[in-house]
Amino acid sequence: MNTNIAKGVKAGLFGVGLDTYWGQFNGLKDRLTGYQKGIAARLEAHGVAVVDAGLVDNPGSAAQAAALFGRERVEAVFLYIATYALSHTVLAAVQSLKVPVVVLNLQPVPAIDYKRINALGDRGKMTGEWLAHCQACAAPEIANVFNNVGLFYDIVTGWLDDDVSWNEIGLWCAAIRVKSCLSSTRIGILGHYYCGMLDVYTDLTRLSAVFGSHFELLEIDELKALRDEVTPQKTAEKRGQFEAEFDVSPECSAGELDRAAKTSCALDALVEKKRLGAMAYYYEGWAGNDHENIVTSVIAGNTLLTAHHIPVAGECEVKNVVAMKILDCFGSGGSFSEFYAMDFNDDVVLWGHDGPAHAAIAQGEVALVPLPVYHGKPGKGLSIQMSVQHGPVTFLSVVQGPGGSTFLLCAEGECVPGPVLEIGNTNSRYRFDSGAREFVNSWSKAGPAHHCAIGLGHIAGKIEKLARLLGIECRKIGGERG
Repeated sequence: MNTNIAKGVKAGLFGVGLDTYWGQFNGLKDRLTGYQKGIAARLEAHGVAVVDAGLVDNPGSAAQAAALFGRERVEAVFLYIATYALSHTVLAAVQSLKVPVVVLNLQPVPAIDYKRINALGDRGKMTGEWLAHCQACAAPEIANVFNNVGLFYDIVTGWLDDDVSWNEIGLWCAAIRVKSCLSSTRIGILGHYYCGMLDVYTDLTRLSAVFGSHFELLEIDELKALRDEVTPQKTAEKRGQFEAEFDVSPECSAGELDRAAKTSCALDALVEKKRLGAMAYYYEGWAGNDHENIVTSVIAGNTLLTAHHIPVAGECEVKNVVAMKILDCFGSGGSFSEFYAMDFNDDVVLWGHDGPAHAAIAQGEVALVPLPVYHGKPGKGLSIQMSVQHGPVTFLSVVQGPGGSTFLLCAEGECVPGPVLEIGNTNSRYRFDSGAREFVNSWSKAGPAHHCAIGLGHIAGKIEKLARLLGIECRKIGGERG
């Protein structure tokens, strides 16, 4: 058993077989364990730390595997069907763990070499070769037992070097990592909801139950206290970061840049002090007071945080910052957005938003520009102006629906070039296979809040796997035109 575990998300791996075979068929066990070592290496390459329990072939070794996985606190188990195995052996290794199981029904090659095996002449040797290819035999028995005990599992069927199968396994590895990320994420909530956005209001208990995240309620007075401690040197260093990561408009005054830089330093300190992995915020304050001064200068700092894997959502859209975190954990970015108009001439939907954006997924430069007024919000200050990279994108919302339901809503589309408004917001144009009209109808009827997260690439397959691990529904909108 390999207990030299690398850092990272831990997943158990064990092969299953039948101990009776080893004395009957010389070399069979060594051959199968060799296959399993190759599987372990490929799983490690997909970003999981493998806890390898070896080949489990009777209830005793199954109990040892379960104990190892329990001690190592694995977050999922990959079960490799090495050859036929009795289901009581399989069940004993995983039943007590209460973690997802991905069954790898992977035979050595795409097809048996019938001619070579038949030419062996010795039926004992021929049977040993058959058993080395006998993975599928155990699949229905394992599924039957897992169904009856209510254990979460899925099956990947193929062969050891099958790209289709390993793509599927890669999706599971990615989803396991993101589920782990969510369960260890502390999400800050600063301020309060934008008054009147009933769709944005959130049941934090339900979110905690589904995603395992911790929600920390923050005080803007603490942010002010941290801001008061920011030195001129720290402010100057932050302005240097603005210059490095943004295209700072010459229209930005030195006073506004200093104001935003000082607030950005305070936000960094708050994130570090509270160990935050994401944050949602909204506040108004009263005209001319310190809190209004802070909240009207947060956009640049919150954009930097978002680009550096601490997503921040405006208008206190907590559900959406969870969606942003999911996309960021998948390596796709995750920018705060909403659709605001349609271009029927070009059959596209225009999405954008004011406030923080995910600068790491921008098409071209990310401009830091002054706004004389924040529309629908108090005050004025600096804002971000950018577009999302052209190419495939995925949209994601976390939805709290009727009857206590929580589900993921996603869609795949294309960010396309074309004219956008340059009003100090993020703005982009998106095209969908179903057409703009049908997409907007279908997305809206699914009942999300009006914000969503946008990430790069088509990753609905990963999101669907994550939903399965979380035990919730994933609804995918789009497809062909009706």
